[in-house]
Amino acid sequence: MTTFLLNVGNLSLDDLQRLHQGGLTLSIPKSARDAIAASHAIVARAAAGEAAVYGVNTGFGKLANQRISSAELDTLQLNLIRSHSVGVGEPLAPSVIRLMLALKAASLARGYSGVRDVVVDTLLAVYNAGLIPYVPSQGSVGASGDLAPLAHMTLALIGEGEMLENGQRVSAAAALKKAGIAPLQLAAKEGLALINGTQTSTALALHALFTFEPVLESALVIGALTVDAARGSDGPFDPRIHAVRGQPGQIDVAQYYRALLSGSEIRHSHEENDDRVQDPYCLRCQPQVVGACLDQLRHAALVLLREANAVTDNPLVFSDTGSMISGGNFHAEPVALAADAMAVAIAEVGAIAERRIAMLIDGSVSRLPPFLTSNAGLNSGFMIAHVTAASLASENKSLAHPASVDSLPTSANQEDHVSMATFAARRLQPMIQNTAHILGIELLASAQGIDFLRPLKSSVPLEEAHALLRMECATIMTDRYLAPEIERATALVHNGALSRVFRAIAGLPALWIAV
Repeated sequence: MTTFLLNVGNLSLDDLQRLHQGGLTLSIPKSARDAIAASHAIVARAAAGEAAVYGVNTGFGKLANQRISSAELDTLQLNLIRSHSVGVGEPLAPSVIRLMLALKAASLARGYSGVRDVVVDTLLAVYNAGLIPYVPSQGSVGASGDLAPLAHMTLALIGEGEMLENGQRVSAAAALKKAGIAPLQLAAKEGLALINGTQTSTALALHALFTFEPVLESALVIGALTVDAARGSDGPFDPRIHAVRGQPGQIDVAQYYRALLSGSEIRHSHEENDDRVQDPYCLRCQPQVVGACLDQLRHAALVLLREANAVTDNPLVFSDTGSMISGGNFHAEPVALAADAMAVAIAEVGAIAERRIAMLIDGSVSRLPPFLTSNAGLNSGFMIAHVTAASLASENKSLAHPASVDSLPTSANQEDHVSMATFAARRLQPMIQNTAHILGIELLASAQGIDFLRPLKSSVPLEEAHALLRMECATIMTDRYLAPEIERATALVHNGALSRVFRAIAGLPALWIAV
């Protein structure tokens, strides 16, 4: 296990990716402990005082006008966690839970939440022990914080909920005892501080960003392979074209394609006598389309980086003035809008890939055998594999509908505008899976196209990508059972094999360089 000091308020995207992967032993700096103690002292004074302070000695939401006696303040926090643990659906992935634990600890450790350091220490201990609280994926509207999922996480911390062990639900109390972690006993405001906040929606959106990164890099490799399979031109990737427009993502994507195609014998073979004046948009406009998607993803990464470092519970404690101020940092609108932008970008990467498959199987455009088979008619080739890609691209269009434009008031209209950020981020995973499958089908199709052009070779990186596929799937000489091969090709998209081909090219700007 690697020791990792949480630089609270200043975590980088690389830090977040490491937290997502796990295998770390987390700690916080002494300066954070000093800030935690200062803010807790203010909450302790409020708890001992007579004035009504939301979250300390009042009810919650619409019940904020109900005063709670000093003898019942701890019970108030415990009841809050119990009553808010109402999630449904499949459990969140372990990597998402790891991020939730780490992000909540980092947020509370900034010293604006009024909790004791034992709260932060328990979050860190659960992360460090590799424990995964059982958190259902559905039940948050992304305002007043991710209440239900964070309540389930907290329920596990106090020993009343459940943990996941090898995919099975087990008693949290037993798991904590086995790990030597004392169940957390909540004091004034601590339950509210733990469940207010955007850590679930932020973790889900970061999970999507990190899982889509190798898929996007694979899309660039496969898109370039399709250019060569269709004997397309590399002229549209000339840097001068993109410089005069000035869109940074477009400029970078054009550079990616130039590097991926450099040295291709196939390109050289038709450079002088190509009678096609212009390639179809799905080839020619890849920098414009995928570059625009990259810009959206870079912006989303920046928003999520800010949110991961933010303090998002309520009320907030300002120890320099001794103030406790109620606000609305728990409203996850920034995350919702970022996730919606990611959804559109993910859908578009899949959509242009589907168009490239359609182009490859259309012999009148690609100048390859119809449906990429030598004996069309007897063989259907890639005819129906393309239909699968089309169905997935169409499904992504529905999933890409913005979640943030929907709002359903809750808590008797006290919470009358919500972000739907948690769903906005959660729905990204099936979209990524759909896009990865489209790209897996395109990889099979483009490699088949390259095989028709032999003995000519493509560029070094594209030949490496072709070889990776051929280790898993042979050239399709006659019709055969393709579904397992689509899965194997898709695995190359998901597992980083094609991503490593992309990253091995020296001098390319990183995807998230703008962050």
